[in-house]
Amino acid sequence: MAASPSRVFAALIPACGDTFRDANEASLVRTLQRPTREPQTPGREVQVTGSCELSGPPDRVTVCISVSSNKDSVNDATNSVSRRLEYILQALRQHDVKEENTTVIKVLRREDDAYYMEAEVSVVFTDFVKMQSVSNVLVQKLDKTVRVGPPQFSHSAECLNKLRRQACLSAVENARRKAREVCGLLGQAVGRPLLVKEEDAREWAGQADEAATRTPSSIQDSIRGATVSVYSSVFVSFEIRPKERARKKH
Repeated sequence: MAASPSRVFAALIPACGDTFRDANEASLVRTLQRPTREPQTPGREVQVTGSCELSGPPDRVTVCISVSSNKDSVNDATNSVSRRLEYILQALRQHDVKEENTTVIKVLRREDDAYYMEAEVSVVFTDFVKMQSVSNVLVQKLDKTVRVGPPQFSHSAECLNKLRRQACLSAVENARRKAREVCGLLGQAVGRPLLVKEEDAREWAGQADEAATRTPSSIQDSIRGATVSVYSSVFVSFEIRPKERARKKH
């Protein structure tokens, strides 16, 4: 978590008076006469900024498994692929992979005098250990006609939204803590918030150093490369009120 340089402003809002616009000079001039209506109590506020940076690793990984066959007849090509495809789907069921997380695409085409059949299984895992276990089983048990692609790590929409909310809320909390310390230094207390505004919100994947831009060579490199960082900066204005002790004395 990183915070931007502190910016603190304490402001005293004057009582509201009547104003009029000079048509010739096009300027606002505050009347010096005492307003006839009951004057409002001057408002006091402290204006602060707060920021927060959070990083979150990916929560899902997609693996593509493809199996192909090139035969002289359609039946031979489809049967060859079907046997291996059924083994793949059985391995997924044995590892409790839900059907809604599995997509199967089959393609049949003719190449010269032969038939080429290919099936691709795309699987979304939320358990990285389970993903590795399934991949290892398929590589060990099936021949070279079956290819297990490299894992592609990503974030679900829910995971990203949660990370964004956490960054913004933490930035607001940092601003409130800053305001509380400033008011305490002045012998005052923080009152209700008057304005909360998110001024900056950014996010990026991977790490900023050059080493992180190289081609991933391991699972951990892929996870670090897919890690998302979120930055939020907020502007908050709080009411300043006397401390309880000072109120009791008066």
